[in-house]
Formats: sequence, structure tokens, C-alpha cells
Amino acid sequence: MRWTFLAGPVVCLVLSLPCPVRAQPSEAAAPPAAVDASGEVPSAAPESAPTRTTVVRGRTPPPPESPERRDPTGAITVIDARERAGEARDTAELLVGSVGLAVQDSGGYGQSKSLVVRGASSNGVLVFLDGIPLNGAGGLSDLSLIPSALVERFEVLRGGAGARYGSGGLGGAINIITRAPGPNLRTSGEVTYGSWNTALGHVAATGPMLGGQALLLVHAGRSDGDFAYDVDELPAVDGNPQVSERRARNNAQGGGALLRYRRRLVGGSRLDALAELSLEDRAIPGTVQNPQSTGDQELGRLALGLRWSGVLDGLGQGSARGFFRRDGLEVTGRIPGAGGAQRHSVGGVELEGRRPLGERQSLTVTVAASGETVTQEEGAQASSWLRASVMAMDEVRLFGGTLDVVPSMRLERVGPYWLLSPKLGASVELGRGFGLRANAGQSHRAPSFLELYIRQGTLLPNPGLKPERALYADAAVMWRSGPEDSDNAAPRWGLTLGGFAALYENLIAYELYPPLMARPYNFDTARVWGLELEGEARPFSWLLASTGYTYLRTENRYGDPRFFGKDLPYRPRHKWVGRVRAGPDWLNARAEVLYQSAQLINRTGSLDLPSRTLVSAGASSTFLHGPDLTLSVELKNLLDVRTFDFTGFPLPGRAAYVTLAVALEPGASSSSSSTREPHASPASPVP
Repeated sequence: MRWTFLAGPVVCLVLSLPCPVRAQPSEAAAPPAAVDASGEVPSAAPESAPTRTTVVRGRTPPPPESPERRDPTGAITVIDARERAGEARDTAELLVGSVGLAVQDSGGYGQSKSLVVRGASSNGVLVFLDGIPLNGAGGLSDLSLIPSALVERFEVLRGGAGARYGSGGLGGAINIITRAPGPNLRTSGEVTYGSWNTALGHVAATGPMLGGQALLLVHAGRSDGDFAYDVDELPAVDGNPQVSERRARNNAQGGGALLRYRRRLVGGSRLDALAELSLEDRAIPGTVQNPQSTGDQELGRLALGLRWSGVLDGLGQGSARGFFRRDGLEVTGRIPGAGGAQRHSVGGVELEGRRPLGERQSLTVTVAASGETVTQEEGAQASSWLRASVMAMDEVRLFGGTLDVVPSMRLERVGPYWLLSPKLGASVELGRGFGLRANAGQSHRAPSFLELYIRQGTLLPNPGLKPERALYADAAVMWRSGPEDSDNAAPRWGLTLGGFAALYENLIAYELYPPLMARPYNFDTARVWGLELEGEARPFSWLLASTGYTYLRTENRYGDPRFFGKDLPYRPRHKWVGRVRAGPDWLNARAEVLYQSAQLINRTGSLDLPSRTLVSAGASSTFLHGPDLTLSVELKNLLDVRTFDFTGFPLPGRAAYVTLAVALEPGASSSSSSTREPHASPASPVP
């Protein structure tokens, strides 16, 4: 594979970093338009510490970098990936259980996976890695390029994210927090092997270095991916026998590394740095109507981040961040309209300050600027633009802190477009564990480089496009019961029930451009509304149960009678997930059921994908301490339900995986090391 597009930045990185560098600790990161996205983690917490971070409102003021501080009234769910250790799940599988989210999956390991949040298209969902934006030149973010080995937790914000995170956040924003370095020397590793000759593994080391803490993680994986399935070639004929086919060109391989470093500075401030490299090579299967016998995609990403955070004398809290990301995409083989190698680079800085204005009010201001460029070999196509924005958020606490009113606004210049994204949020504590929150606002998505300027085979650009717009509102009631002390094993319960609605305008869609081309235009309008239910219960320290249900209605408002009033494609109306985990650290079992209703795959409503009910189960045992050895078994899709991707290709059926994990921390007692396993962590209620 050719990865010359990474050579320059990698050489610069090696020459400029004489020691490991890191991004934020478990507090890790906020998108470049915000402060860090995670909650404060004690500096003594080890790299694999299981402390779960969730959004809990109505307690003492949250840490400066928590999700609640960034968006005090937002619909936020925090998913702790460490509690899913040993489950052989990729990043998309860890996210799919969250309410309001649907995954668009195109295959097995390494194949493209993207998210739909509250009915917004995948290019209307912002994705960040420790605050570094991951959306590509086409506006999409491919989750297959983020291995779960890197992830400590996900912070999922549902609803318009324009005021806090900028252009692109029509449906929401997801910040992926990577694993944090720890103060004690600790090494760990994990290998997984399973169906379709799938093999995954990673090794990690963390500990003190040069007055700070460092983490180095290296990962790799591969899968043949091909599997057999039965198909009815003449579905209109009753009793027609099924024919055995094989899903070919589903193979992928890849690897990469994560380097993080953090250090406390004089005066209590902190310096965080991150370097992340990801490479992948995957086959291109084509579509059911046009399968490919050749062709591969070579993808790569280099991401760098540096952040200072601390207290500004007499001014409150502040942070300064710089980031850089370069993506590469090259299609090889005889693929029509491949377009040659494509390079996409993004870099920028942001400054943020938060200052109390008396005892009942605080003001947050963010100023950000960045540059973005994309080049394509075919036709020597290239384009670039600058971004600049200013954001202000005012938080007013009334009635002794019972009521919070949070207005915010972002003014943004994206290339040739001026965008204004206001938002008004409120939350109130009602007592006896009950609370309310509500939000209303406006978000935008500027057209992507590919939609505006770059020709992709038979897809033509349109430089006259206007930004998409979303008007949104949501509200929810929350209840929780049980002690706030997470170390107490007494019962803990949590429940959230909410509704949402949005109007999407000027949506961009491709239409036929004679004779054989397609060009994007602003003509779509859609309405979206629905309900979300989240619940979690821990009646005993060894038992955790959770559930999530999403009801989503979409309606195409485009005037063409072929589409008017129809559901939008790839938006299932119902999704329910139930999960239970039981047992102590030395032996525990888990089970999960995911139901997703049928969904359309075209705008006329004539084609759809059937509903699916996927059942998975697994077990884990930490059978040895000092070093800690954990053996896990995971069985996916136990009922062998046949599901399909958005092109009509079948997805993998029943699968089995075995994972062996090892961790060694010299000097730690076996009793103390056992408490650091993810399975030993008491869970907090879902917000």
C-alpha cells in the first residue's frame, strides 16, 4: 500500500516529539468548538480504571470539562466502553445500543459504517476523536476506522449541535474519548479470534515519563469476511428453491497506534497531547446489481492534538487547543469513476474561557479558526477554505440552583457561507429524584467539498448549493433513585423519557443530470419527530440491566408526489435494546437483544429492508491475578437472522469469538488489581 500522504507529517512528528505525547486524560477532549468533553478523572486513576462517567444533574457543580458543563441541558448519553471489554465489538456495535441512533452498516470487520442520529443524514452528524473533527471531505465519518481498542467512552449528544459544535451538527455530535494514560507502570494486551478468520489484537503500556504520564497503544486486525448465504433468485414464484451464494470481497485489514501524554504544570494547569495513526485496506464489493470482482480502498488518517487548560488569574477557567488531521483515500483496481487518490487536510486552533458572573451566572466564550483543503489526482482538482467562529453561552441559575436557563449562540463563517446557530435550553430539578430538561434552536450544515467542487466519477459538483438547516426542539423528564455514592452497592435506578421534533430544510440530494450524470441540488425538506426511553437498574452490586427504546417518524416534504409524505430511507421507526449482565468479576455472563423494525431503502417506499431481532450472549472470567488474565467468549446473532446492508448485500450471520486479555501492574496487590477490571465498576444511572 502507498501511504506517502502521511510521510511528511509523520517525519515532523518524530523530529518534534522527543518523548511520548498524549491527548487529554480521561477528561480527554471536546470538539474544537468546545471545551473538553469528558468528566474530570482523578490523576491517580490507572489507565484501565473502570470509573464510569455519566451525566448526573442536580448535584454539586460538575467538573469543568464534563459533557454537562459544555451543554448543561443537552440530551447526552455516556457509553463506557471499558464495561464492554472482551465482547469483540467494533465501535459501531458499541454505539448502536444508544437511543436515537441507527447504524448504516455495509459489511463485516473493516467495512464502512456510519451513523444516523434522530433522522439526520450521516453527513449531518459530527464525530470527534478527543475533540479532533473526523468528518471527511464528503461530510461523512466512517466509524470502521476507529477500533474499539482505542476507546474509553463515547459522549453522545442528540439534537442540533450547531450552537456548541458548529456546522454539520444537524442531528447531533459524538465525541470519542480515547484511553487515558495512568500514573503507575502498567502493560496490557488483548487478542481476539473468531468467525471468518477474524483476528484482532492490541498491546498498550502506560506509566510515568518525563514528569508526566504517557500511554502508547498499538493495534492491528484482519478478516477474510466472506460467508455463505441462501437467496431466492425468483421470489415471485411460490416454492422456488433457494440457491447458495457467497458474500465475497468482504475482507479487510488494518492497524495503527495511539500516543498520549499529559503533564501538570506550575500553577495547576495541564498540558495534553495526542498522536493517532490509522491505516486500512479493504475490498470493494460493489452492489447487488453491480458486484465488483476487483478493486480495493486504501484509507489512512493521521491526527495530532495539543491542548493547555487551567485557571486564568481573576478571569476564571480557560483552555487553548491546536489540532491537525490528514486523511487519505485511494481506490485501486478497475473501478468505474474511481477518481484517483484523494487527500483531505484540516487544521485549526480554538480558545475558550469560562468566567463566573456572580454566584448565579457564568459566561463561556469560544473563538475558533481553522483551514481545510481537499485535493484529487484525477483532473488535478483541488479546493480549500477557511472557517472562523465565535460562540457565547450564558448559564443562569435561579431559585437556588433549582432552575438553569442556558442561552447560547454561534456565529460562523464556513468558506463562502455565514451561519447563525442559536439555542435556548433549560433544566429544572423537581425533587424526589425528578427533573426536566428542554431545548430549542437552529443548526446548519454547509455543503461538503465533494458536493461543491470535486467531480466523483458520474457525480458532478454544484457550487451553487446552499447550507442545509435544522429547526429542532426536545424535552425530557428524568427520574433516579439510590445513593449518589458510586462505591455504595445499594440499589440504583434511572429512567429518562423524552420527545423530540425537527424540521430539515434545503436538504441536498442528487438528481439525474442528462445524459448519464447526477448532480446535487437543494430541494428536499423533511419532518422528524419521535420518542426516546432510557432505563438502567442495579438492584445488586453483581447485576446490571439496561434498556433503550426509540420511536422515530420521518416524513419527506418534497413536493414531488412520488416522494411526498413517505418515510425517509434508512430510518427504522422502532428500535429496542435490552441488556443484562450478572455475576462477579471472576465469572460473569451477559445477554443482549436488539430489535429494529423494517426500513425503506428508496424514497418512493417501494423497497425496504426487513425487520431484525439480533440476540447476542457472552461470558467473561478473570481467572488469575498478578498478572490479570481474562478469558471472554462472545456469540453474536445467535438465531442466525439474515440481515442486509443498504445496497441489498447480506450481512454476517451467526458468529463466535474468543478473547484473551492480560494486564500487569508491578507492585499492585492481586486484590487491588482485580478492582480495576471493567466488570467490577458500579454503573451510574442513564441521564
